[in-house]
Amino acid sequence: MAYLSKMKIYTKTGDSGQTSLYSGGRVPKNHLRLTILGSLDELNSFLGAAVSHWPQDQKLKPLREDILTTQNRVFDLGAQFACADAAVMAKLPRLIEDSDIQFLEQSIDQMETELEPLVNFILPGGHQAAAQLQIARSVCRRAEREATELEDKTGLQKGYVYLNRLSDYLFVAARFVNRITDFAEPQWRKA
Repeated sequence: MAYLSKMKIYTKTGDSGQTSLYSGGRVPKNHLRLTILGSLDELNSFLGAAVSHWPQDQKLKPLREDILTTQNRVFDLGAQFACADAAVMAKLPRLIEDSDIQFLEQSIDQMETELEPLVNFILPGGHQAAAQLQIARSVCRRAEREATELEDKTGLQKGYVYLNRLSDYLFVAARFVNRITDFAEPQWRKA
């Protein structure tokens, strides 16, 4: 077993309200890149919460594994947004690729074969894991909105597409969890 060097949790380097980007350089903690990273961290936390409430149904086991993989991709995406230098970004161990986007699209198409077509707006809810996926979806949408504000978009185009597709995927995944667990989708009712 390989041992990693111990990382200290506190470094005191951010005590002045600044922090370092992965690509180097220091920025204020309210910098847009850090705002995006915060949203991606929150998204990943809600994905973890969804998995922690995951139903034991065998039909949902592959989706659970996909969500765990997605958490890793979101972490990879965070590294990309933490790079303000395209040369450093190109050296990252894992970048979002077309295959990641295609995986989400294929998964959406597959899950939709078992879902009733939407004829009404639905509200987040149902099974606890589905509700957590809906929260993750809304945080993903926020991260996408924040990301579009970045002035330097070098090397991030696939990241934007991935966020857009991921929010669609999470919406469908939440519906799929409700379908398999026989939880009714809460429907929006006009006042």
